[in-house]
Order: sequence, then C-alpha cells, then structure tokens
Amino acid sequence: MTDRRNTNRRSQAWFGAQGRSGMLYRSWMRNQGFGHEVFDGRPVIGIATSASELAPCNAHLTRVAEAVKRGVWQAGGLPLQFPTMATGETLMRPTAMLYRNLMAMEVEELIRANPLDGVVLLSGCDKTTPAMLMGAASVDLPAVMVTGGPMLNGKYRGQDVGSGTHVWKFEEDLKTGRMTEEECFFAEGCMARSNGHCMTMGTASTMACVAEALGMQLPGSAAWPAVDSRRMETAQAAGRRVVDMVEEDLRPSHILTREAFENAVRVNAAIGGSTNAVIHLTALAGRVGVELDLDDFDRLVREVPTLVNLMPSGTYLMEDFCYAGGLPAVMAELLGGGLLHGGPVTVTGRTVAENTDGAERFGSDVITPLDTPFQPAGTGIAVLRGNLCPDGAVLKQSAASPHLLTHRGPARVFDSPEAYHAVADDPDLDVDENTVIVIRNAGPKGYPGMPEVSNVPLPAKLLKAGVTDMVRVCDGRMSGTGYGTVVLHVAPEAAVGGPLALVRDGDPVVLDVPARTLRLDVDDAELARRRQEWTPPADQYTGGYTWLYTQHVEQADRGADFGFLRGGRGHEVPRDSH
Repeated sequence: MTDRRNTNRRSQAWFGAQGRSGMLYRSWMRNQGFGHEVFDGRPVIGIATSASELAPCNAHLTRVAEAVKRGVWQAGGLPLQFPTMATGETLMRPTAMLYRNLMAMEVEELIRANPLDGVVLLSGCDKTTPAMLMGAASVDLPAVMVTGGPMLNGKYRGQDVGSGTHVWKFEEDLKTGRMTEEECFFAEGCMARSNGHCMTMGTASTMACVAEALGMQLPGSAAWPAVDSRRMETAQAAGRRVVDMVEEDLRPSHILTREAFENAVRVNAAIGGSTNAVIHLTALAGRVGVELDLDDFDRLVREVPTLVNLMPSGTYLMEDFCYAGGLPAVMAELLGGGLLHGGPVTVTGRTVAENTDGAERFGSDVITPLDTPFQPAGTGIAVLRGNLCPDGAVLKQSAASPHLLTHRGPARVFDSPEAYHAVADDPDLDVDENTVIVIRNAGPKGYPGMPEVSNVPLPAKLLKAGVTDMVRVCDGRMSGTGYGTVVLHVAPEAAVGGPLALVRDGDPVVLDVPARTLRLDVDDAELARRRQEWTPPADQYTGGYTWLYTQHVEQADRGADFGFLRGGRGHEVPRDSH
C-alpha cells in the first residue's frame, strides 16, 4: 500500500498541531478507540451521511457508509462518518425543497469546520443529492457522490408498479371506481418493497444519473439497486478512490465545468429525466460560477432523443435500466452521435470518453439505440416564454399528451393547491376538457418552498367521463414521478407579482410548445389595470429559517438558491480557538 502520510494536509492543522491544541484534538478522538498512528498525516476522509428513518429513501445509508469506510481504510486513509439532515420528500412538510438550501448550508459548513481532506457524500431522496453537491462544491475539497440506489421493481398482480407514478394512477382508479380502498391498501405495500429511492425515473433517479453524468459519481453506480451487493462494492470503491483524489488534488471545481453541465443537461433529456433537474443544476452551477441559463435546457436538448423507456414517460423501471447497461450505455450512445463532450475529467481521474469506452447496451427495449430511439429528438424539456412567464417556464414533453402541446382554453384559477383540492371532486365544478387549470402561489416564496403540486389530479367528473389529461399551469414543481401536460416553474411567481397573479377565470390561455410560448390572450392595457389593483400577500413569517428562506430565495429560473450562497467560499482552515 502506498504511504500516504503528508504533514502538510489540511487535517494536520488539527491532528498535527503542537502543544495543547494537538493534544486536545487527538486525545478526544482517541476515546473512540483510534490509535495514535492514525494521526500521522494520512488523508482524513469525511463520510457525510443523510441516513434517517424519517427519510425512508435514505434509511439504509448507514450500511452504505460501512462499505465506504472499508474502502478508505484499504487505501490508507482515516474515515470519519458524520450525519447531515435528510430532506426526504416522502414525509417532510410543506415540502423538502424548502430545506434543500438549509441542507446545502449544513453540508458546506460541516465540511469546512472539520479536519477533513476529502469527503464522500451519501444521498438518496431527490433533494439530498443536489444539496450535498451544492455544499461540497462551495467548499471545493475532493468529493465523491454515492447515491443509495433505487428500490427493486414494485410488483402488483403480475405487473410492474412504479413508485410515485402508480400513486397517481391508483388515485385515478379509486376516483373512477376501477379500484377499491382495500385493493389500493394492498397495492401500496407492493410498491415500495425494498430499501432505496424511487425506482421510476423520478427526481431521485434523475439526480443520481445527473451526478454520474457530471462526473461526480463513479461510472455505472447510479443504477445499481439499493439492495444489490454491487451497491456496496460501488461504495467501497468510492472510499478507495477519494483517497487518491486527495493525493491528486482533484476537486469539484476541476470537474464541474461548463462542458460537464452541458453533458448533464443532454443526459437528462436522453433518460427522460425530471424537470426538477433544471432547478438543481441551475443552483449547482451558481455555486461554481458556471453560467447556465434556463434557455440552455431547451437549446441543448433539441437534437437529443429520449433513449430510455422508463416510467413515467415509458414502461420500465430502474432495475431494468441497470441490467440493460445503466447510464454508461446511454452516454456511449450519445457520445457516438456527437451529442456529448468526451473530454471533461471525472472523479475517476479519467475523462467521460475513457469511462464509457466499451460500455454495452443489452437489449433494445429499455435503452434504445440512437438511430431508433424511444422518442424522437426534441421530446425533452421545453422552455416556454411569453407574457404569462416572462422569465420562463418548463414542460416535460416526453410525459405530456401530444394533442395538448398546442392548446387554447379558458383559465380556471385557484389561489392555492388546497383551494383546488377542496372542489376537485365537485360534480358541478365549472370545467371541461378544454379548461386550463391555473394553480398559483405555489412558488419558492409563495408557498413557501415550491412544492410538487403542479400536476394536480384531474377533476373527478372529467376522469369519470374518460378525460385522461388537461393543460395545467403552475408556479410550483411536479414530482419527477408525475406525468401530464403540465407547465411548471412559471417565473416570476405569483407571490412576487408575476403575471400569473393577474389571471382571472375565463381568460384565454394559449400554449404553443412547438413555438415555445405560453401567453394570456388579454390585452396589455387590461393587464396593466389589473396590476394596479394587485397587492402583494402579507409576509407570513417573522422569524426562524422559513423567514430567512422567504427573504432570500431566488426565483425558479435562478435555481431557487439563496443569493448569498452563490459562488464558492473555499476550504481555508478556520482559526484555532484552543
């Protein structure tokens, strides 16, 4: 084994200190049973784990951390595990997105404040992955992401069941009488049958793939199921690799380049990934000073077909994706078609092209070839502009209904998601299949936290009449497991005076996805008159984190990060108080 001792390491400002300070740091660590020899200048690797029973997707990460430790010890480092908060969308109210920035702050400060030379980031549920990447990027110490892996495929009555995606389907079946309460209760136990995050191409799976596409996760590791032994092999390999990265001084700022972000945007289109990737990638780019404009998410993907046939856009699930070759197979297809940059360096120390050289695709149904794709080029995320969303809005074309991508209909406006849900089952609700449902005050500041509420279920009376989709417009988000013709992330949001605040029942809303427009067919003079009458909502919060959030959160087109967290703050060793 290579001798990795180095008295100039960052951690030696603690463990190599002379006199009282060094004695204090080393002696307290030794109460855990560490011998004096581990403080000899070897790399100290932090293992940041978001394991929590309140975040079911992350509950198994304690075991993953043990595998990482084995790898760090193997490579001659000293592994030290520490907890972070877990932002699980499954349980947190009002939304885990409210706490993504708080988790990013915590990860950043914990890394900087402690005697670490490198870090392995253990995440699972969808907000934990971007939060950890954002925090680590702001410190800029060598870092590797290890996601916890998807659950095994759900199974119900002989068919595959996708987490999240089938929640919406089962709800519709309940409302239309195709499923009983007892059947639904049984089905929910068939949906999540192992440790891991959503096994659909929801936001958790999307962000795991995005982390790999960015070069921050080991090749192929995004797709291994949480309970597959190779998930632990991957974690152990990450532990070994991060020790080498410390020696090489390979940091996030060397990996998270403009070309790496372009690769991630295109990969997200090819996998049929979540619209939430737009928010998270934009925020992460802001941390490393990379210019990533909302329009990049449209421009960069127009030539990229959807290659992956996974729910909610398709048929299969992450377990199938893994066995079909995983993300390396997708990236190899894109590289072969000239749609990815092969040169960016990754956590392996090798380039994207080197990592994917020889990657194989098994079968043609789950990961389709570039020349006969699952969906043609131009079916990725569309970025819309117009008088209803001057700063942009997004729509996931691969999960939308083609016949609704050009649509004109009267608005039916609801001032909150709760206001809609209160009347959604009313048989006399004044809507038809042409109505455009508008949900407002669900943006970053307005809710607060920008919840996943935009794909509200269709009115019960229309479901019973056989209507399966409607145009919905909202300043909130949609779960990556969701589907439908839903315009999301409308910016500026209604709560800060965006045009969505001015819409009234009956106003004609015109959606033209091919032309990339969303507009309100109301003349400018009338809109100006309404704006004069509009008053901003009163601030609901006077203290605590939620007050901080509402005062400083940026709009969706900026990634909904805090303005004061943009850019990096480095890893300078804090002053010694001893």
